Parts: sequence; C-alpha cells; structure tokens
Amino acid sequence: MNIKSGKLLYKKSLLVLAISSGLAGPAFAQSNAEQNITEKDIEVITIKGRAAQFYFVDEATMATKTPTKFMDLPQSVQVLSNELMLDQAVRQTTDLYRSISGVTQFSYSGINARGFRQDQVRYDGVQGDPYSGFSIPQLFNIERVEVLKGPTGMLYGAGQPGGLLNYVTKKPKFEQTANFALFTGNDSLFGGNAETTGTLNEDETLAYRVGGFYQSKDGFRNNTDEKNTLLSAGLTWLANDKTELIFQYDYIDQDLGGHRLRGVPVDDNGNFLTDLSYNANEKSDFQRLEADVFQVTANIELADDFTNTTVIRALSNERNQQYHENAGLVGDLNPAIKAASLPLLGALGFPAEDTAMLRQFRDQKRKNDELSITTDFVYESTLSGLEHTLLFGFDYSEVETEFHNKFSDLTRTTDADNFEDPRQIFDPAIHVQTIDILNPVYGVSDSSTYKIFNRGITETKSTRLGVYVQDQIRINEQWIAIAGARFDQFEDKDVTNNKKIDDNKISPRLGAIYQPSENMSIFANRAEGFNPQRLSSQPDIGEIFDPETSTQHEIGIKNIWLDGSITTTFATYHIVKEDVKVANPNFIEGTDGPAQIQIGEVTSKGIEIDVVGDITEHWTGMINYAYNDAKITGGNPDDIRNAIGDEFANAPDHTLGMWTRYELPSLNSSFAVGFDFVDDRISLDGQKVKSYTTWDASWQTQIDDFQVQLNLKNIFDKEYATSGFNKRNGHFPGEPRSILLQVSYSL
Repeated sequence: MNIKSGKLLYKKSLLVLAISSGLAGPAFAQSNAEQNITEKDIEVITIKGRAAQFYFVDEATMATKTPTKFMDLPQSVQVLSNELMLDQAVRQTTDLYRSISGVTQFSYSGINARGFRQDQVRYDGVQGDPYSGFSIPQLFNIERVEVLKGPTGMLYGAGQPGGLLNYVTKKPKFEQTANFALFTGNDSLFGGNAETTGTLNEDETLAYRVGGFYQSKDGFRNNTDEKNTLLSAGLTWLANDKTELIFQYDYIDQDLGGHRLRGVPVDDNGNFLTDLSYNANEKSDFQRLEADVFQVTANIELADDFTNTTVIRALSNERNQQYHENAGLVGDLNPAIKAASLPLLGALGFPAEDTAMLRQFRDQKRKNDELSITTDFVYESTLSGLEHTLLFGFDYSEVETEFHNKFSDLTRTTDADNFEDPRQIFDPAIHVQTIDILNPVYGVSDSSTYKIFNRGITETKSTRLGVYVQDQIRINEQWIAIAGARFDQFEDKDVTNNKKIDDNKISPRLGAIYQPSENMSIFANRAEGFNPQRLSSQPDIGEIFDPETSTQHEIGIKNIWLDGSITTTFATYHIVKEDVKVANPNFIEGTDGPAQIQIGEVTSKGIEIDVVGDITEHWTGMINYAYNDAKITGGNPDDIRNAIGDEFANAPDHTLGMWTRYELPSLNSSFAVGFDFVDDRISLDGQKVKSYTTWDASWQTQIDDFQVQLNLKNIFDKEYATSGFNKRNGHFPGEPRSILLQVSYSL
C-alpha cells in the first residue's frame, strides 16, 4: 500500500479497530513526518522492517477485543502473518501448527493445545465455522491467524482451556491490486488462484475484493483425490466519516474422493503394520462439503473515543459422506468370536487372514444452519490520571443441525433376526467385505447392494448468549492492569428426542503488566473457562451435570532486542480443569445413587518460548519451543475422555519448530528452511506415537512482476504419524515428500 492512499483511508474511516492491521502505510507515514527522515532512510527502514511487519505482527485484537500492542497484552498470544503463510506455501490449517508453540495436530483440523483437545475456532472473532466436523479449513481467504493461549471464557464463552484460533479474513482495500497464481506439484497437483481489490468510485467510499481459488490433486492414500473450490466477494462502504460497513460472501465446495480418511494400523510400539497408502475406503467413497457464508461488519465512531464494532455472521453448510470405517483386524478378535467368524468369512469368499480388516460402511449427511451476532463497544478515557479502555459487549449464536445416519456391517448382516429369509445371509453382495491390509483389493464390494440399517434422523439446536465487560487500565508508564468478567447463558436441545439442558456460568479474568523499560514487559494473568457437558452424556432424570470448569495461572516476560529487530516471549502456565464427569466408585446397581459424579480433575503445566524477528538486514526467522505435562489428578482416569492412564492422548512433552529465511538481493531471491519436532505421544488406546522431525524448504525469485516459488516439504521423506487414534483405526500418517511449484503475477 502506498503512503498517500494509506493516509487517505485512515482519515476517512477513523476506525483503527477494523483496519489498523492492514495499514502499515499510515503508521509509516506518520513516523516519517514526525522524524523528518530522508527518502534514503525510508528505503533502509522498509527493508529492515520486513520481518517485524510480516513475521511479527505488533498489534492484535483477539486477547482483549481492542487494538492492543503486543507488549501491552497480559496473556500469551501468537499471530501468524500472511507473509509467513506465503513463504511456507500454507494451503490449509494443518500446515500452520508447526509455527505455534504448544500446539500439535489431534485429528483432522482438531488440535492439542497445552495438553487439551480443542476443536473450536473463530472467524474475525465470532462464531461460525463452515468447516466444522471432519473437514480441514482452507486458508486462501485468510489474512492472518491469531492464537490466544489458555482459557478464553471471559471473551469468547465456552471452550477447552488450551487456547483458541482466530482466522482473520481478507477485506476489501482502497488500493488497486491484482494477483494471479498457478501452481503444480507431485500427486497430480494442479491449481490456481486470483484476487483483485480496489476502489469503485472517485470519492473512494466504496472498495471491493473478488477472489477465487481452485485446487485438485491425488492423495498418497489409496483411492483418494481432492478438489477444493473457494469463491469470495467483499464490499466496503464508507457511509460517512464515522461509519464503515463491510459485506462479505464466501462459497466453499470441497470434494474429497476416498474419504473420510482414518489412520493406518500400527503395533503397540507405533510401527505401521502396512504401507502408508493403506485406506479402508473404496474408490466410490467420498466426503463432500458445500457452504455459503455471509458476514456483515459495521465499524462506527459514536463519539470521540467511543466506538462500536458489530459483526453478523450466517452460514449454511451440508456435509455428505459415504465411507468404510476400520472395524478391527481379524487377528485382534476375541478367540471365541474369531472361531465363529472364520467359517462364515470363508463361505462368503472374504479375506479371513489375521491381517484382514473388518469394515463398517457409513452413509451420513449433516446439515448446519448457524447465526451469530457480536457487538462490542469500546470507550477510552482518562480518570484521575488513569487511562482506561473500557469494553462492553454481548454475543449471541444459534446452531441448528440435522444428522442422517445409515450404516452396514457384518455384525448386523450376519444376524438371522434381520432377515425374513435367513438364506439371504449367504449372498456376498449384501455384506461389507473384509480387506487385507497387506494386499488390499478394491472394487469387489459395491455399497449400493449392501443391506443398510437406518439409525434415523437427529435434530439438535444450541443457543449461546454472553454479556461481558472489561477494563484495561494504564496506571502509569510501568504498570497496566486488566480486569473483566462474562456471563454466559446456554441451552442445548435434542429436538428429536425432546431432551433439553440449560445452564449459565460466570467467567472472570485478571491480568497485570509491569514494564521496567519500553523493551520489557513482565505479565501475569488468572483466567477461567468452561465447557458444557455433552447433551448425550446428561442423565435422563435428576439434576444435570454442571459444565467442566478450568482455571489458569500464567506468568511470562516479553522482550524487544536489537533496536526492535527481535521479539521474544517466555511464558509458564498452570491449568486445572475440574468438574470432569467420571464413574461413581461407590455406585451399586439398583440403588438411588448416581452412576456418575463430577470428581474428575486434570492438571496441565508447562512453558513456551517464542522468538521472531530480523537477525540481520536480510536474515529473518522464528523459533518456538514448548514443554507440557498434562496429568489426571482427580477421579478415575479410565473414565476421562481422551485420557489413557494418567496421561492425555496426542499430548507430547516437547515440541520445537523453526523457520528461517535469507534474502539474496543481488538475485532478487530468498531461500528459507525450517523443521518441526514433535515428541513421543500415546494414542487413544495407549499405543505409542513415535517422535519425529521433518524438514521443509522454499525458494523464491522475483522477475519483474512475476514471482517463482518452489517449496519442498518433508525433504528427507520421513515416515511418521501426525497423531494417534484408536487401535482399530491406527495412526494418521504424515504426508511423504512433496514438491510445489508456483508462478504468480501481481499488478
């Protein structure tokens, strides 16, 4: 963005909350005016500031819902910039986890954060995830990703205590730009994207953005392929000097052949039992997502130092999937069941070796309609010498879901009670055939001829209402305090079975920052969170289970080094999650006592270190390390979800990630390399998930308005598991070595 157009937009909108992250130009221009620096100096600063502008983002709104400088935040926050995502050729959210301290993949887009499984995300700070479920979010329309560590109940309501990811979407800009790209790679990868943004009128009160992305490729797993299509349109209207309206629409079409993907079976030491290409799915299986997303954002300056931001987000998505689920190896069957099953498998002509995998066919359809409304009022004032930034707001969300569930497996289709004529049992076409994991033969089974069992349709509705208030107080040059609280009212309803629960919760947060100098911030916070018990786990009669609650105590230090070139963060935390539902050890069948009680407790503690910035004028990078120790400290460990013994599944003790980039100005090029290390873990069934280290690299060259980029991922073709699941489904294998070549053109 040029300085002139940046200043014009800044003066017109006066809405720092909505657009400050996209306006490096105005801040730069203001600094130039104040210091009266020369054109030559401007060029030097532009080059040296590249890492601070892209790899390090100096301001974020997620931790406070107000535009707050990194050094003034009393909680651990990471922001992954668009430049970092471009350098790493990030296409989907799972590509990001290597860059976030304390975060690893759990399954699909779900993560393990600070020892806890976390699935919830936000878009522009509000609810409404079009990829929710088993789809992995694509990032073409994302400007940056903000990560708030620890419980987030005070600002965002219900959720697990590990943290929360927020995807900040691309918005229309008043500077005219256009970008086009084509890319290709191994596994028949082909795709392209294009986007353009600019002003629509001479008064510069209307700006637009239009973008599109398409990608197709074959997977490294048998029978898999994927096609992703995203279309995006946006309009910004500066209605007057005090009002900005942003309208956005996204269309998402994700067609995944040979999905829904599960893992590859392993032994108890984490060794894969067959080739990583194994897939229980037939070529005809699929997972399809279609979604329409509408969002309106209003940024209004109500008075001097008094602003309002309101976001309305609505989406509708349909997710259809037909797939074959691993149901366990014949060799792992109970001896009596195995002895009874082998003759029938032989009579049907199905594989019956110990390496034969039993399968269940699933035909499922999910439909979601979601609406969320969030409004935040921010008032800045000075009272008795104290600078206050007061936030007051509320949010409301409503989610209606419809779930159709059909299935077929040998357990049902070999039960004579399910047939009028038992002789039908000996018709192989009605059964889901077993498959040998060492030599899988596909195409023999035809799901259209299976005998299907219908579990029916389940309709649910969830509503959430939250009201919150927060005050950020600048006491003096050294001290900042923050205090806030939120009240949540929530209701979950099973419309089909006429079952409903409702409850409420208050979540406070306190924080303090001591700044002995402008380059050092020592922070501490106490934050609380909660997560309602699943509706399906609530008792049919009697009192409902209270939400799980969590409390975090965190302290840390942030430093700026070498005249602002490098920023470091060190944080240590202690999280206790209580009121976890477990079996009542004193329960006696036939008595009035409860079968389950809330005595479960989990304690997670650890440290995180993040370093980002410029090492020299042309050398930039980032490195992150995390240590986590999450243990069951109360109740019966065997009854706690995602726990094995006193440990948690997919929760490594140590993780380490690095990415560094070196520019070669004489060649108009840059080279980058990085690695990702994840320590040993255990799966949901206690099988070892081995540690791994993978290396990636990239090369970029600028030729006039063209850029050529080459990315190599998993350079040494490491065989590894990104995470573990249960024994019958095995571990999720990481992608083998891959290469991507992209040519882009900018106007």
